[in-house]
Amino acid sequence: MFPLGTVLLPGAYLPLHVFEPRYRELVRVCLESEAEFGVTLIERGSEVGGGEVRFDAGCMARIVAAAQFDDGRWAIGTVGTRRVQVTRWLPDAPYPRAEVDDWEDPPAGPEAGRRRAGVVTQLRRVLALSAELGEISSGVTAPIDEDPVVASYQLAALAPVGPLDMQVLLSAPTPDERLELLARLLDEEEVVLARRLEGG
Repeated sequence: MFPLGTVLLPGAYLPLHVFEPRYRELVRVCLESEAEFGVTLIERGSEVGGGEVRFDAGCMARIVAAAQFDDGRWAIGTVGTRRVQVTRWLPDAPYPRAEVDDWEDPPAGPEAGRRRAGVVTQLRRVLALSAELGEISSGVTAPIDEDPVVASYQLAALAPVGPLDMQVLLSAPTPDERLELLARLLDEEEVVLARRLEGG
């Protein structure tokens, strides 16, 4: 397991600079065995040094690119594969370990397609406002999958929200609830950005 100050979602890309000895070992083991590792958000504490409190909902990560520096550090690129729930944290030996269960999304409800389309429109509006303010904005024209389950994660990954909100999105019980929550968060962000553009 790799507790971080950020949230990884299924299908999302996450680059990592790995410098702590315990996580260097984690990367080595994963590369040798083609294993995945879990990413969980740190609830309290720091990414460095251990002793942090971690959320129990996370996402498995597959290493898709890796380069090692002369001093042993790693630069890796990972992709989220599936959502998991930690059932028990094990002793760190030498890196954080846990027993996890896959946490599959149930099928989307009959209104999910309509909700997906509405959130796509909202997100593009928010990202356009962000671009007008000169802030870094990506994904304005990114294609979004028609499957509401996949789309709910794609849209969440593109949304300009903080890690705690992202954790809530990851932990939403259903794709419908994830899309509803994302719509509310984007509504709030749109209001804030519009006021900033007006000089308020």
